[in-house]
Amino acid sequence: MMLAYLVPAVLVLMLLAASIRILPEYKRGVVFFLGRFQSVKGPGLFIVVPVIQKMQVVDLRVITMDVPEQDVISQDNVTVKVNAVLYFRVVDPEKAIIQVEQYISATSQLAQTTLRSVLGKHDLDEMLSERDKLNDDIQEIIDASAEGWGIKVANVEIKHVDLDDSMIRAIARQAEAERERRAKVIHAEGELQASQKLVEAANIMSENSAALQLRYLQTINDMSNNHASTIVVPLPIDIMEAFQQTKGTRPSSDE
Repeated sequence: MMLAYLVPAVLVLMLLAASIRILPEYKRGVVFFLGRFQSVKGPGLFIVVPVIQKMQVVDLRVITMDVPEQDVISQDNVTVKVNAVLYFRVVDPEKAIIQVEQYISATSQLAQTTLRSVLGKHDLDEMLSERDKLNDDIQEIIDASAEGWGIKVANVEIKHVDLDDSMIRAIARQAEAERERRAKVIHAEGELQASQKLVEAANIMSENSAALQLRYLQTINDMSNNHASTIVVPLPIDIMEAFQQTKGTRPSSDE
């Protein structure tokens, strides 16, 4: 008699043990009853009857996905290799299981195609200098497409933009030419400012001949400070004119 009751009790205990499910706070279970969606359960302790019920577990934590390196042709016909990192999480477990076969693989493929299409619409300079804007554009497109799968894209970051050696040298030459252009512009602006100051100084000294003489003596003093064996001293035109006037007024020997 005891054996007749023991066997059903053991079977009930085994069925109960196989039916108990425990899910942590960051997971949810999508339960199907005879193949039809029934509910989303968890976290905590609940029962899933074997055979007639089936459960698929979904992780709600943020998933970090490395987008593989992609060959991209920019709008100015430059070939670059770009990779990125994608951060997303499941916000609707029901859609993530029912609407798409493998939501992680589907999100990865969507990120790769979106990365190529978005970067292909921009120049190389924009890829290198406007990464924040490109990240926002890629995130917005992926988020809108994956919304129907119950997925929320938290962030997209472009990690590397790899260039060929020839393109790196071309960019270096371009940067060098830009620096030379700036140096020439600065030098020209300095010459312009110096010429303006010289004109102002000349106008001031022309109003008083003593100022011109003082400037002349100062120039001679500066030249004498140099340890040179020969000093060439220029004579102002005013002095030459004074000598000519003196020569013209000198009395002749006949007088």
